[in-house]
Order: sequence, then C-alpha cells, then structure tokens
Amino acid sequence: MDALDEKANGGPPMEVEEIVSVHDHDAFAAKHMPDLGHEVKDFKVFSWRLNNWKKLEKKITGPDFECGGHKWRILLFPFGNSNAPPNDTVSVYLDYADPKRAPEGWHACAQFALVISNIHDPTIYTVSHAHHRFIAEECDWGFTRFSELRKLFSVQDGHTRPTIEDESADVSVFVRVLEDPTGVLWHNFVNYDSKKETGYVGLKNQGATCYMNSLLQSLYCTRYFRKAVYQIPTEDDHPTESVALALQRVFYHLQTSDQPVGTTELTKSFGWKSLDSFLQHDVQEFNRVLQDKLESKMKNTKAEGAIQKLFVGKMKSYIKCVNVDFESSRIEDFNDIQLNVKGMKNLYESFKDYVAVETLDGENKYMAEGYGLQEAKKGIIFQSFPPVLHLQLKRFEYDIQRDAMVKINDRHEFPFEIDLGEFLEESADRTHPWVYKLHGVLVHSGDLHGGHYFALIKPDRETRWLKFDDDRVTPVTDREVLEENYGGEVMNGGTVPPMQRTQVRAMKRFTNAYMLVYVRESAIDDVLAPWKDEDTPAHLKRRLEEERLQMEAKKREREEQHLYLTAKVITDQTFSDHEGFDLASFDERNWPATDLPSFRVLKNEPYSTFKARIAQHFNTPENQIRLWVLVNRQNKTVRPDTHIPENEPQLTVEVIRSNMAVRQQNDLRLYLDIISDPTHPEIPAGSIMIFLKHFDIANQKLNGVGKVYVPRASKVSDLIPIINERMRWTASTPLKLYEEIKPGMIEIMKSKLTFTQSEIQDGDIICFQVDMNEKELHDYEAQGLYSNPVQYYDFLQNRVMILFKPKFEETDMEHPEFHLTLSKKHNYDIMSAKVGERLNWDPIKLRFTTTHSNGTAKAVLKRSLNQSIQEIMSPAYVSPQTTVILYEKLDVSIVELETKRSLKVIWTGIHNKEESTHPFLLPKTNSVHDLAVELTKHVKLTPTGTGKIRVFEVSKDGKTQKEFTGSEMIGNIPDPVELYAEEIPQEELSADDADKVISVFHFSKEVSRTHGVPFRFVVKPGEKFSETKKRLQARIGVNDKDFAKYRFALIQVATFKQPSYIEDDDTIYDHKFAPEDVLGLDHVDKSGKTRTGAGEKAIVIRG
Repeated sequence: MDALDEKANGGPPMEVEEIVSVHDHDAFAAKHMPDLGHEVKDFKVFSWRLNNWKKLEKKITGPDFECGGHKWRILLFPFGNSNAPPNDTVSVYLDYADPKRAPEGWHACAQFALVISNIHDPTIYTVSHAHHRFIAEECDWGFTRFSELRKLFSVQDGHTRPTIEDESADVSVFVRVLEDPTGVLWHNFVNYDSKKETGYVGLKNQGATCYMNSLLQSLYCTRYFRKAVYQIPTEDDHPTESVALALQRVFYHLQTSDQPVGTTELTKSFGWKSLDSFLQHDVQEFNRVLQDKLESKMKNTKAEGAIQKLFVGKMKSYIKCVNVDFESSRIEDFNDIQLNVKGMKNLYESFKDYVAVETLDGENKYMAEGYGLQEAKKGIIFQSFPPVLHLQLKRFEYDIQRDAMVKINDRHEFPFEIDLGEFLEESADRTHPWVYKLHGVLVHSGDLHGGHYFALIKPDRETRWLKFDDDRVTPVTDREVLEENYGGEVMNGGTVPPMQRTQVRAMKRFTNAYMLVYVRESAIDDVLAPWKDEDTPAHLKRRLEEERLQMEAKKREREEQHLYLTAKVITDQTFSDHEGFDLASFDERNWPATDLPSFRVLKNEPYSTFKARIAQHFNTPENQIRLWVLVNRQNKTVRPDTHIPENEPQLTVEVIRSNMAVRQQNDLRLYLDIISDPTHPEIPAGSIMIFLKHFDIANQKLNGVGKVYVPRASKVSDLIPIINERMRWTASTPLKLYEEIKPGMIEIMKSKLTFTQSEIQDGDIICFQVDMNEKELHDYEAQGLYSNPVQYYDFLQNRVMILFKPKFEETDMEHPEFHLTLSKKHNYDIMSAKVGERLNWDPIKLRFTTTHSNGTAKAVLKRSLNQSIQEIMSPAYVSPQTTVILYEKLDVSIVELETKRSLKVIWTGIHNKEESTHPFLLPKTNSVHDLAVELTKHVKLTPTGTGKIRVFEVSKDGKTQKEFTGSEMIGNIPDPVELYAEEIPQEELSADDADKVISVFHFSKEVSRTHGVPFRFVVKPGEKFSETKKRLQARIGVNDKDFAKYRFALIQVATFKQPSYIEDDDTIYDHKFAPEDVLGLDHVDKSGKTRTGAGEKAIVIRG
C-alpha cells in the first residue's frame, strides 16, 4: 500500500460521544472534516453495507462512485493489510478507481473521512479523516490501523451496541474534492519542473543566501532593471571579479536555463569568501550596497541614471511656523521607505503615520531665525515616488524592556493596489494618477536570529503570482500572497477547530512580509515591458553559449569516463628532467606528480592503433618504438617490467592494463623505448635493461641519463666504460656505482660481481658519481653539501616544498612569494639562510610565522629553539597540501626583538579616515609618548595644525576612544592590541571651558552595527545642529553627496541605547551629557571594518 498511517494525517481514530448521525451528512462533515481554507469543488458521501464480516475476503473494494470529475471507491482489509499484525485490525483507504485510464499527469486533491458505523444506530461509529494529493504513484490513502477489530465487535463505553453488530456494518466515505488553482496543492515536489510549470527557474541557496536570492529574483523580474544591467559593458571582465558581469550571467541563466541557477560566481565577485554566504544579512542593506555598486558601474554607459530613474523618489522634511511666515525644509532622495508595522493596521495607516504632522508648542517651541520661539508644525511630505517603490516594513525593532532587537509579528495588511496621491505635496505633478500595483512581496519566516526568506512576484500584467523559494518556483493563490503574509496569529478567521488551529498557528505565526515592491500603474508597460531577444547583449549570449558547449563536452567526457583510461608515457627526456626516485613521481606524499605526456584512450582500442598515435605524437616511426609497462613492485617502487608484444592483433589497451600492469592504478603507465637500429629491433638475448642516473656533486643534482642493455652475465664494472663514453668523459674517469633499490635503501655496488649475482633485473636503476679523494669530499661536506648519492637520496626522501609568503605586505618585487625545496631534517637556521639567500636579506633579520590550513597566521617561530622542518610542519593531520610559512623582513635582528615590542598603529589623520598602517619595533621600555614621536616621522601632519598626535584604542562596542596618557610603557600594553592614532584638531585643542568635547561614532541603522573609528568632537553652546553638522562634515572630510545621506542620533545610556534622531534645529549642547552618551552618525558602511555587537558583518561588495 502507498497509504500512510493515520499518524501522518489527521490524528488517531476518534471514538465520538457527541450524538451526530452518519446519515446527517452536512453536520457530520462539519464536525469531522475541518475547513482547510480551500474552495470545495465537489462533496459526496458514499455508503457500503457489509454482512458476514468474518467470512469476507482479505481485501475487498466497494463500488465506484463519482466526485469532482474523478471515480473513487473504498478499499477495505477487514482483518488488516499485510503490513499490520494479522486478524486484529481493520485497514481502510480511499482508492482512486482505475488510475490507468486517467489522463497522463492527473492529480486530485481530496479531503476525506472514512467511517464504519452500526447499521441500526448511525450515531455509533468510528471515524478518521485525512487529506491527500492523489497521483498515479500514490493513488490510495487512508488508515492501516483504522481500528482494532475487538473494539468494533464489542460495546464501547457510552454505547448500547457494538459498531459491527451481527457481523454487519456500514462503511462510508465523505469526500471533498478541492479546487487546486495553482496545480501544486499538497505537492511533494518529487520530479517537479519549475521551468515547465511556471516558465521561471529558481536560485540555489549557498547556505544562508535565501535573503539574497529573494531580492535577486525581484530585481530580475523588474525587466527595466535587468535591461539596464545588461547595458553595462563587460566584454573584457572576468565573472568572479566583476559584479556587473556576474549579475548579467545570473540573469542570463535565469532566462535560459531549465535548472536552478548558482550564485557562487556572483558572491565571489562581491569579494565574499564562503563564510559570508553562510551569514544572513539584511536585505535592505544588501539592496543598497548592490545598487550603489551597480550605479558606479553604469556611469558613462547607456545604462547611466537607470537606478535613479527606477528606484529614487524625493521627500521633504519641513518645520513650518504657525503664526509667522517661516519655513525650514530639506529635500532628500530616497531609495526605499521604512514604514512602521507596530500599531498600524495596514499599509495606508503606515503611510499616514509616516507623514503625520507633529506640533511643536509649549516647552517644545521652535527657535525660528529672526522670530524667536514659535509654535510650529514638523513633518515629512513626499514630492515624488519612483516608478518602482521599495517599501521596507519595520518587522525588526529595538525593544527597550529587553534591550534587544525583536521581530514584530503583528498583523499588517497590504493591498494589491494603493493610491499614494494624498501623501504628495499639492504642487506634485498629477498628470498620471499615483496609483501603485503590487509587484513583489519579500517574506521572512522565522525570528530575529535566522529563518528563511522567499519572494512572491507577479512578473507582468498577464503572468500569475509566483513564489520564488530558492531553487523552486511555484504558482500561488491571491490568499497566499496577501492573507498568509499579513502576520498576526489567527488563521482562517477563527474557523479552524481548536485542536487543529494551534498547529496551523504555530507554523504561520512567524511568516510575514518585510519588503513590498509596488510599480506605478502608468509605468508598468515600461518597467515590465515584454522581453525582446535584442535586449540580451550578443557578447553575453556568445560567451555563455561557448561555455555551455564546453560544459556539455565535459559532461559527456565524465559520462563516458568508464569507457576510457589514461595512458601516461615516460620518455628519455622526462627521465632526464626528473629529479627523484624511480623514473617519475606518481604518488609521493610530499611531492607533486611528474607532468608526463598523457593520452585518453578508449579501453577497447587495439594496441596497434594506440601505438600509431604514440608514434605520431612523438614524431617517431612506428618501427622504432617499443613500449614497456610499468608495474608497482612489492617494495613500493614503480618500474618497467615487460615490453608489450607486437605480434598479437587482438591485444587492446584494457587487456594490457589488466594482464600486464598488475596491482596498478586506474592509469596505464608506460616507458617509451626508442630502438636505435630498426633493422635489429630484438633485445639481445640474455640482456637486461638498466636505467642510469648521474649524481652531479658540483651542482648537487641527480638526473636520468637514459638506459642501457647489458648482458646478465657481464660484470658491474663493465658498465663504467659505457657510462664514460655516454658522459663524454675520459675512459679512465673513476666512478662509484650505487643501486637505487627503494627510498631509504641506496647501496654501493660491488664492481667484480655480475649483474645476475647483484640481482639486477629489467627496469632497475643504477646511480653513478665521479669518485673523489677524501679531501675533496670533505670540502663539499664542510659547505653543507651532499658528497654522495646516499646522502642526496636521503634528502630526496625527506624533501618538502614550502611556500614562503610576505606576512603583511602585498606580494611585489621586494616581497615575493616563492617555493623552496628543503629537507625535513633541515633546521631553522638552514631555512632562514636559504630564505635570506633567495630574498637577498640578512637571515638574522628575518622572522617566520607558521600558518593554519586556511593560510592565516598561526605562531611566530622562535629562532632559539632551532626546530627541524619536520617539527615546524607537524602535526600534519590533514593530507599534506603545501606548507605555507609567512616571512617578515625586519630592520633589526631577531635577537634584538626579544627586548623590543612590535606594534602596528593605524593612522586616521585629521579627517577620521583609515589612511595607513605603520609597524614599529621599539624598546619595551619606551612610552606611548615615544611611540607618538616615532609616528610623526612617518605621517604627514596638517601644515597649520596642532602638530599633536593622540594614540588610542577603540572600546569593545566601537563607540568611544580609550586614550592613553602617554606615560604607559609599550611593553605593558596587553596583547593583542589594535592601536589607532589621529592628529588632534585645532578646534579641540582650543576648546574653552564652556565647550563640551563628546564622543562620536559611526553605525549603520542599528546601534550595535558600528563601523569605522570613533572620534572626539567639540560641541558649542547655543549652536543649532544645522551649523554643528557643517563642522562635523569638515571634521570627517565627507563630500556633500555622501553627507546628505547621513542621519544623526543621540545615543543615551539612560534610554537603553535606543537612538533619538536629531533635527537641524536641535541644539545638542543643551543635552545633559552623561559620560557614556555619544553622538552616532548613521550611514552605510563602505569600509568593511564593521564591529557588530551581534557578531554580524557589514555587507561589502568589492567587484
């Protein structure tokens, strides 16, 4: 049975005491079939009388009946079906009759109650209800354990008769077939195809990027915006470095793909590491930062001004006197409007609240220039709304009692259409009505600390509403757009029975709209214009089509991989270039594999065809080629073993691999033996093939010098004249010969023995060096060089490749990034000497730091310990990737460092901007004042300034400076420390007793999201904030355009850090400042140096 237990749907069977008759169909259905909130297409009741229960078949089906255009029947197992214990339960299901005759892809959504009742008294019954989407794969649904048989046959409490009396009972089914306007009601989404069902595809979630996905889909469906993004020239960009190109690519894939689209390329172009993708961010902040970035990319292109035109409106903040003709006002642009949800019934009320007028009277009168204190009206009025209006619903607010941000889940209604004309000033252009249609609803489900985001979008006038939920796109009903995202607690107008309502409410309670997108009715045809083929740039189509073809070729290659194997070929040239064990490196732990000529070969390719390919590749006649198969010997070496026979026409590459290359990897490893005299291709009888390596003591190198055939019975010493001739040395040059048996086993050979006596076989390696006297060898050893192959092979066995990188500086000519080959047995001093030699820097003035596996600094290496490289590298728990060591070029010796303190100071100058970082190495007994004096030698002070520097730390919350007195010894400053320094402004130094010096800090929307560096600022008595602002702007050196976006708030300890925003006519001097009270500058963080109290990072997009 495909059916599930009653546990899955609708709870356990209910023995019901209230007197409702099975024959009273409407009352019975109202009692036992809760309203699920869907329109009912058809309702039918079917009853089936059964007698002689105990003699019934094990499985029986009732007569067919029709409901909602579908044929149904009851499926009954009078003694339980095979999944249940036999003979003690009844199993009963609603069965879709004859599904094979139904049209392909059919489905039916039905709510049903199955009932067994007494034939004489229809108020005695057992019932269970459920609902299900009936499809071909799941065409029956119901209850395996409907009831125990003994209960049905016996009289239950409160009844006078059993349900099954005299072995007879009525089995009934109440069926409601429900309307399914979206086609996805109760869909399990197995094999669901978004593109086929809706014409749209979703975006993959990278971890916590559903907030980004919902916004991207909304922007994608704003076709004017998509068109503008496509107009940014990106032909020469790289997708992981250019936000514009990466976004174009995402949009293009959304247009053309039939699978969900990835966004990794896009987040990489933002400069995000994978961790950033797992942090949930604020959509509004993400939207602003993304649009700022795109706006700058659109400058001087066809798309310039598109964002301004689409999303930017104008509002006016004003204070107007009641009794005199005086008005102070400021006009600002806005990209979105933040509306209150708390205490507001609907969107209209939120707008009314936004433009509500406040009266300034009594003690709160307004100081009007030239008129003194006056009664005044203060408020905001809109001058224009943009064609695409982004409304941020303030679902996240600060709760003073809890001293924390909380999510507001109150009910807040919004309409499909709203007329905003009344919120515009009288002089606004009313050529077209200011009627707006709902285009998108961005929804958050969850609480403050996480949850899920999705978007509901109506892409154009004709298309229905769709839900974009990460990788899935589904049609939705109007109710799912509006009612289900208003928030609030009660569902279905309170019609759900108590037991069920609690379940539904708990689930829905935290799901509500937090951002609405409205499009002006008169602009819809422009903003959501039908997409034309020429709107997509040709260069993008071309580029992505090429990539698609490459991807398909790679996919094909992967799918056919099992038909192929890789053949790797060692040649005399690769052997000559190889410096290591064997003829090539294959699987060494600390060394990369040798780059060998590789061939992708069909496993069933005849050897003759393969050999012809090899001959062609190496430009050598086929009759001069012999191929040897390499095998893994038991001693872990990889050597040529036998050559491939030429006279077997049936031989395939796969047969060679499985029969000749025993215990071999997936690849086939071969040696290319070039036959010098094709007229005599045979290997001389009784001879063996030996490979030769030369240990060059002077250059400290070990290289292959080809191979040689020697008779087995000849003596080892017979090899010496052959080698001298090959090396073009004089015949009398004395040589020492060693056999390379395996790593760690290199043995000197006895020249008088034969090769047979020395147990030499095909593929063995003999290493030679010129014999030297003791003094010469001693001279080499005195220089720290290897004097024989045994020592050099030991080095090879212990060699490691280490990557050295500059610790603080960007890589350049002075601070290169480079690899060095060292032995694990080398110590710190040898390492620093070799690095010093590479950098042309005194080794004693180098300091090294080990790294974590992700490349970040771990610990400074102490020279005094003189550790070995093995100790420096360990512990290698992970598979060894390249070891990375960071270096610093110091001005002093490391020995001196022991008595000195290394500090970094971030210089913020006179304008509170992070200008530069300065490292210092000073005696630990120096004071902070001495540090300031040193700093003056490295930074540029204002010519007419105070010439004074303040050194400070930043408080943990990022709101204030912690200044040093100057007398502290730098050796006593706790580690780690982040030091800042700034030039003290003239204004602060010359402040008199009447002035107040306060702390100012930067934040973005929430007080806890601080960024930048706090600073000190002088507040003057009687100064209006409009004047204070001018001095503030001069103090931080921000241009007018950016400064216009700043908001200013007073953060008081007494009000639990809740910001109170300041107007131009306030005089902040009059505020009684407590020591911790500060002025906050609320603006978008463009630095990326966020110090969020909540452990959140600011969104920064770099590409």
